[in-house]
This record gives sequence, structure tokens and C-alpha cells, in this order.
Amino acid sequence: MARTALTREEVLETAAALVRQHGPAALTMRRLAAELGTAVTSIYWHVGNRESLLDALVERTVADLAAITPRGRTPAARIVSVARALRRELRARPHLVAMVHERGLTERMFLPAQRALAQEVHAAGLRGTRAAEVVRAVQVQVVGHVLVERNRERSPAQSPAETELWQTATTDPPDPALARALAAPVDPERLFVTSVRALVNGLLGPHGPTTDRSDPTA
Repeated sequence: MARTALTREEVLETAAALVRQHGPAALTMRRLAAELGTAVTSIYWHVGNRESLLDALVERTVADLAAITPRGRTPAARIVSVARALRRELRARPHLVAMVHERGLTERMFLPAQRALAQEVHAAGLRGTRAAEVVRAVQVQVVGHVLVERNRERSPAQSPAETELWQTATTDPPDPALARALAAPVDPERLFVTSVRALVNGLLGPHGPTTDRSDPTA
């Protein structure tokens, strides 16, 4: 028997989960109804047709990325926290983000994060063009890092892999510790945080305090 109680939010949450796991092509009204244990007509009543459903998912994704809250004790730490949160949100929903992009809403999606970054850049003492450069540089760093990660995940297996190449590689001057580190698996989160911290500290320069490494949110 089809369930009788259903909310629009349940429909959107289940539809979003299907898109996150399998991509937009997997989202059919019949499959969604089966996941929810209801009739297809009930889905139409709550969200309209499939195109209306996709539009609602795009709006939901835009709203989700607007909920990023800066954390930390210094402007630099809070900027890094925004970058980490933005990367995390983009990584969690690549198919949904692609749908946002296809509908020409990418800039709107990034606006809340830009505003959060601008506020922290102002707190660090920067204004005007210099402040805008910091906001854009951080955003590009996040998006670029996410794209590289996604490309590495989808690329064919490399043979020999980077870790194998560095197991026998030598450097000039000799640096065994460097070779061991490059032979080890990459920690994407650590690499991202290191690069963003260096970028932020360099861009803020004497206009703001450096990132507090003792701050767990930095």
C-alpha cells in the first residue's frame, strides 16, 4: 500500500540523495516514488513535473551553500574556515552543483561565501580592489582544488603511480625525507588547508594577523 503522509521536504531530500549518488539521469519520477514508497501522482502533487523538481533541487543546493558560517579567532583563520566549508559542500554534491552551473546560477550560489570572505577581509584591514582580489583568489583556490580532486578521482589508474615513482627516486641534493613524503599517499584535506593558509597569509600580509595554527577551526 502506498504511504499517505508525505511532505515536500521529504521528496526533495530523497531526490537530492538519488542525484548525489547516481547523477541526474537516475532521477525519474517512478524511481523516486519507489524510494519514497508512494504513488507517482503524489510526487507530482508535491513538486510538479520532473523539470520543476530539478529546479527545486537547484534552489535547495543554492540555499545549502548559503549556510556557511566563518569560525576562528582571527580573520585569517575565519577565511580558511570558509574555504574549508565551501570545499566540503562542493565535494559533497558534485552532481547538484553541476545542475546549478547548467542553469546559470553559479555566481548566485557563490555569493554568500563571497560575502562571508569579504567581511573577514575587511576585518583584516583591506578595502577596495585589494580586498576583492583576496576574495576571488580564495574562491578560485577552492574551486580549482575541487576540480583537480575530481579529475584525479575519475582518471584511469596510473602505472606506475606517483607513490611508486618516488619510492626509488633520488633528488639533488639528496633528500630522503622528501622522497618518503612524496611516496606516501596524499592527504587532500591537509594539502588543501596548507595551500589556503599560505595563500591567505601571503595576501593579507601586514594588514592582518596570520592564521592561528593552534586554532582547530583554522
